[in-house]
Amino acid sequence: MIGAIIGDMIGAPYEFDRSPKTKEFPLFSRGSQFTDDSVMTIAVAEALMDTVGKSDNEIRAALAASMQKWGKRYPNAGYGARFCLWLREKDPKPYGSCGNGSAMRVSPAGWLFDTLEKTRRMARLTAEVTHNHPEGVKGAEAAASAIFLARNGCSKEKIRKYLITEFGYDLSRTCDEIRPGYHHVETCQQTVPEAVTAFMEGKDFEDVIRTAVSLGGDCDTLTCIAGGMAEAFYGVPAEMAKECRKRLPKDLLAVIGRFDETRNELDQRAAETCNRNRTTPNLIELAKILRDSWVWVPCSAILGAADHEAFEKIVMEAKDGKGLDSIVGQTFTTQDETRLVPDILQNGKDFFFPVFTSAEEMGEYGERFSKLEMHFLEAANLAWNHEKNVKGIVINAFSEPFIVPRELFALIANMKSDIEETGKNDES
Repeated sequence: MIGAIIGDMIGAPYEFDRSPKTKEFPLFSRGSQFTDDSVMTIAVAEALMDTVGKSDNEIRAALAASMQKWGKRYPNAGYGARFCLWLREKDPKPYGSCGNGSAMRVSPAGWLFDTLEKTRRMARLTAEVTHNHPEGVKGAEAAASAIFLARNGCSKEKIRKYLITEFGYDLSRTCDEIRPGYHHVETCQQTVPEAVTAFMEGKDFEDVIRTAVSLGGDCDTLTCIAGGMAEAFYGVPAEMAKECRKRLPKDLLAVIGRFDETRNELDQRAAETCNRNRTTPNLIELAKILRDSWVWVPCSAILGAADHEAFEKIVMEAKDGKGLDSIVGQTFTTQDETRLVPDILQNGKDFFFPVFTSAEEMGEYGERFSKLEMHFLEAANLAWNHEKNVKGIVINAFSEPFIVPRELFALIANMKSDIEETGKNDES
């Protein structure tokens, strides 16, 4: 979610066709402030977190109430004229808009749910309270779907094919083709495809943001949408997140903090549930999640023969000269191939392959290792073929550990992917 808010802030000074039409501009300036895009993103996040397990009608009501609450708290954030009227209505109803407001605020839906089907349903609900035009709903579903797919490790090409197949967007133009004639327009159908294209062409989070701003148009909203996708695919640079948070008031920061905690809790909930109640349905549910998950693996860096010899020479020269302390902090550039070898945990005579739902879950143990992010199926393959003949994969070994027995590896690998199955015509 923070990626979308960063996009909103950085794009804000260039709204209304004030884009430099280039990627060379200061990321943060005096005009880099949150707008209605961020306020409504916060409102959606709060409502979705408050309504877990409730009916669609209850969720719609909570969304409307939350949007009105936050809209009245920040009345000068730059809302559209029709939405301003909606914010003041006693019984607010949807008004058939196809505006890009539905897509700009939807990023929380892309993060909070564990299946693509549920993600799309929730995105649809967030749109329907105001933007119930088919294009308004489609824009929200497409943006949330891209975030879900990106955070679950799908390639950009797979995401692109999914958006074309499911939503019919024309993604054939490049940014260089879009940029010259693109102007301020506030519809989903003329904002979401451009945001997706900026995300597709960007080489990292910052480059996606710069590419989106360079297109122009409704710059804060386009960059907000692209930033939400970029966060899910690349993560957010710490310095950019820090600068963004400095520009947000405490009440908005409080919701972001709660959102981050909720995401972390959701990442661990399936394993914790199975630990407490190892029923067949729970195991199947966990297996489905693992099938499409990415995990962190602690690894030791093993130098090649040439690098090992060179490093030994540096150590010996230091011993004979100024002492070993003289090489502390120096950079050693490898010339040979360096291998990353996953660590193995031992319990008595049994060996286990450790993986973690986040790098932070490793705690002090992780400080001794390089950290490699990989798909769960890739980790399972490494565990299966390990020379130690591991008994299974242990998830979050130092908090609330859960062991996936070796016998389940093939079952999980052969399960239908929730991500892949929804891409009906995707043969990649």
